[in-house]
Amino acid sequence: MTATETAPITMSASAARQINAIMAKQGADAPAGRMLRVAVDGGGCSGFSYRFEFADTRNDDDLLIERDGAKIVIDEMSLEFLAGSEIDYSREIIGAAFKINNPNATANCGCGTSFSI
Repeated sequence: MTATETAPITMSASAARQINAIMAKQGADAPAGRMLRVAVDGGGCSGFSYRFEFADTRNDDDLLIERDGAKIVIDEMSLEFLAGSEIDYSREIIGAAFKINNPNATANCGCGTSFSI
């Protein structure tokens, strides 16, 4: 049983809208099937950091999350750190960004992209 079978990773409606908006802005320049790749890397102020980038291909062991036409892929190594998380997009006074609501994080950095478990 994988981590996502016991605690699925979800995408908020806000994140789906933003991914679709980015793809629409890229128009014909965006390759068909482009998706947001979310990964967890070692490092950052709190021990681990989130990485967001766009990808044109999906690896065989990637988890694919789809909502309203938007797609997110997560590599197998990152799944255990993200189990039960929601990938969101928020607009606040200090800026707008993708963020992870991660129930596994015991501490978060003020930057919002770094966490510890």
